[in-house]
Amino acid sequence: MSTLLEKAKLWLTDTFDTETKKEIQHLIDTDQDQLADRFYKDMEFGTGGMRGIMGVGTNRINKYTLGKATQGLSNYLNQTFSNKQIKVAIAFDCRHNSKSFAKIVADVFSANGIQVCLFEDLRPTPELSFAVKYLGCDAGIVLTASHNPPEYNGYKVYWADGGQIVPPQDGEIINEVNSLEFSDIKFNANENLIEVVGEKVDDAFIEASVKNGTFNIEGRANLKIVFTSLHGTSITAIPNAFEKAGYTDVHIVEEQRVPNGDFPTVASPNPEEPAALKMATDLADKISADIVIGTDPDCDRLGIAVRDLEGNMKLLNGNQTMCLMTNFLIKKWQEAEKLNGKQFVGSTIVSTNLVNEIAASYGVETKVGLTGFKWIAKMVREAEGKQEFIGGGEESFGYMVGDFVRDKDAVTATLLACEIAAEAKSKGSSIYQELLQIYVNNNFYKEHLISLVRKGMDGAQQIAQMMVDLRENPVTEIDGSKVNFVYDYEASTKTNLLTNTVETIDIPKSNVLIYETLEGTKIAARPSGTEPKIKFYFSVNAPLDAIENAKNVEAELDAKIQRIIVEMKLT
Repeated sequence: MSTLLEKAKLWLTDTFDTETKKEIQHLIDTDQDQLADRFYKDMEFGTGGMRGIMGVGTNRINKYTLGKATQGLSNYLNQTFSNKQIKVAIAFDCRHNSKSFAKIVADVFSANGIQVCLFEDLRPTPELSFAVKYLGCDAGIVLTASHNPPEYNGYKVYWADGGQIVPPQDGEIINEVNSLEFSDIKFNANENLIEVVGEKVDDAFIEASVKNGTFNIEGRANLKIVFTSLHGTSITAIPNAFEKAGYTDVHIVEEQRVPNGDFPTVASPNPEEPAALKMATDLADKISADIVIGTDPDCDRLGIAVRDLEGNMKLLNGNQTMCLMTNFLIKKWQEAEKLNGKQFVGSTIVSTNLVNEIAASYGVETKVGLTGFKWIAKMVREAEGKQEFIGGGEESFGYMVGDFVRDKDAVTATLLACEIAAEAKSKGSSIYQELLQIYVNNNFYKEHLISLVRKGMDGAQQIAQMMVDLRENPVTEIDGSKVNFVYDYEASTKTNLLTNTVETIDIPKSNVLIYETLEGTKIAARPSGTEPKIKFYFSVNAPLDAIENAKNVEAELDAKIQRIIVEMKLT
């Protein structure tokens, strides 16, 4: 505790403003546990950049932790591009302090001689990715904490291609940041280097979204859509995209239209959760809508609810959405005679293997990377000039259409979802029937996710110990089926438990462990890079001979998942 106290007392020096010093002193005097939580570690880049609770301290998002990250990035940019005028783009979402944090970040960049294109108001994260390339920037920043609770904020770093930073750049930037003292931050802005941007970039982004996300589908006017922005940034872009694409029967959930960092109508602004979309699905039932779409606060992920075979609204999971989108995109490329063996789609190690099967049925390669769209963007960058990227996604409700945006993009993916639904409806089918047909053509895959939250210093230790236990005592049988492969992405090994042979995995190291059985069941364990939780991903599958038998097969797969959860003592 004495070391933590010394660390905290550094925040009582003249480097920090009066308000910060007052709060630190109050914590020292009255709340040692809270003080420890705020200083036991430093904010660091994870799979989604830097994300955490707002407040004073090294383990919080505040003026100084953001300033230090930006000063380190400024130093790195100035070292990397020493002979040019460097330019960065900055966007921010609807969260508390996002706008003021964005200005602080802009001030630090400009104080270091870097030109800044700062969005005039909140914008979707994918628009920032687009803007980096469109404006010819060398890097980009977005202030957002995605779907986290209201007390969170965050900072994501993008490179010149519009993708998030990856190794070795992320490590080099972190080293630069860690070499700094808070007193090294230059906060005094050069306002002449800060340009406010807005409508021009908006128009170009929407035009590109419509171009990439639509396919001359008939029946758009007949598709009844309910849309909710969940109090987030998508309200600035998706209604315009609908209009330009020709979707006219759009009904917005008015109670959730206005951006609000408190997210007052939902417990969590996470489109993965049916409760977050309840207002939208209720409205859909009231007006007999065909499809519901809701986006998270920074508009990079989307949840889609459609009518099942009984006519009830059903929220698709992220794996189902990416399978529908990938199948549709490849089919459209095939119809346009654009497939020549040089195309690929992107996925991640914890996403469904069904995507790989779908792509293979068309003769298209699936590249699989670590969790996070920065790895899909890296695939695209490395394939430039050799292969074409069709689309890619991951299980956590994100999808990327084409390469004009190098991150998950709920604006373009929303249009794509509606194209699939409109085409299916015009042919007397439905988006849900299209999904079931994919299962008939391949296998019925069912996925499930459990997240165990373990907060604070003790929680971090518990999560670390869980991973140690899973590695030292590997599961050898799951629901009566032998485990044949254990993938350890931290050790970069693929171990065949049946033959005792070990292969090397050629993917960057990550703290992920995956078990795979002889019958194709897959379980992955992964500590979150941005939240105090460990995630367990389950995937099971079985043949489906006809659409009318889908309900029975799904029930069998659900029961199998529940047996595995009990078997692994995760209840």
